Amino acid sequence: MKSKDYIAIVGLPGSGKTAAADFFRAQGCTILRFGDATDIGLRELGLPINEANERKYREDIRQELGMAAMAIKIEPRILEAEKTSDRIVLDGMRSWEEYIFLKEKFPTLVILSIYASPKTRYARLAARKIRPLTQEESRERDRAEIEKLNSGGPIAIADYVIKNEGTEQELRQELEKFFHTLI
Repeated sequence: MKSKDYIAIVGLPGSGKTAAADFFRAQGCTILRFGDATDIGLRELGLPINEANERKYREDIRQELGMAAMAIKIEPRILEAEKTSDRIVLDGMRSWEEYIFLKEKFPTLVILSIYASPKTRYARLAARKIRPLTQEESRERDRAEIEKLNSGGPIAIADYVIKNEGTEQELRQELEKFFHTLI
């Protein structure tokens, strides 16, 4: 019997993680978003989903559970997904501690880093319909992800890196090459 594939998509904001997750969804993979843990937590608390509540929830849960908090929160969903899927994609893993926690639980976890230059990412973030960011806000978010969320580690030790500077079709072609390494 073939072992299960666990893929964690990492990258800085605007690199193309969501586009990569959409590609894997189209291939029949189960997609679990780290960000959903925040939405689920806020609904459980009866709080509206907005930027301020999201930030506070993430900070509070990391105070309570440590920097692996979101991995701890997503683990039950991974275990549930295992029952029906052989290929589980984790969209948006951030911290080194999340990586360590999940790699210990799921030793076949593969890290896929989506890379785009700051210039490209900041242009994408500025053009977003929901929560667009200025160039300065984008720079600040990069610093926060690297310095406060320890996101540099998973990006640095990625098993695969896809450069996403071009079109969506070019990204898709690179993702197809990666996907075929799993078959």
